[in-house]
Amino acid sequence: MAAAKTEAPPPAAAAKGKEDPAAAAAASTASAPAKGKGIAAFIPLIAVVVLAPVLSFAVVQFVMLPQLKKQLALPAEASLGKDAGAEEGHAEAAKEEKGGKEGKEGKGGKKEGGASNTYEFANVVVNLSGTMGTRYLKTTFLVTGEDKNLRGTFEGKKPQLLDVTLNVLSALSLSDLEEAGAKNLIREKLIVAYNQAIGKKTVEQIYFSDFVVQ
Repeated sequence: MAAAKTEAPPPAAAAKGKEDPAAAAAASTASAPAKGKGIAAFIPLIAVVVLAPVLSFAVVQFVMLPQLKKQLALPAEASLGKDAGAEEGHAEAAKEEKGGKEGKEGKGGKKEGGASNTYEFANVVVNLSGTMGTRYLKTTFLVTGEDKNLRGTFEGKKPQLLDVTLNVLSALSLSDLEEAGAKNLIREKLIVAYNQAIGKKTVEQIYFSDFVVQ
């Protein structure tokens, strides 16, 4: 029998059945840079996504918050400074007022200052006649006149004029004060008594600012 002939595969088929190792390595090497380039293209995007929250936190924490705190602190400090200045001003005013009152108060209850032709008797208290010390009169009044040195005259004669005042007022009875026009009567008596004690017509009018019978 004739031996069977083995037909050799065509060159193309042989090439397909067996790949060239060098060609495969070259193809793998070519595809690797292509993949590397594709990943590298996404690195900036990944960096932005990862770093954006960190940068936002840093900006808020170290830039915006300090500025906001500083802006809020300025009005608060200004308000505190204003309040402190106002309190100091009130304290100074109260101190000056207190010092002025202490300087103006006299032993007889009079106040110095004001116009030179006026003088004030403040908080004068006397027992009323015929009441056995159970009823008293408390009054404050202003003495005025044309004499520009009236205040100086009253200050120089304070003990005598205070004594005159107490004598006139303590001689009043409860019935005297209950009569109509009692204040006018008291006013006339005081004016006459002051001018007699001074020795000339100095006092012209008296104005009551407080007149209490108890």
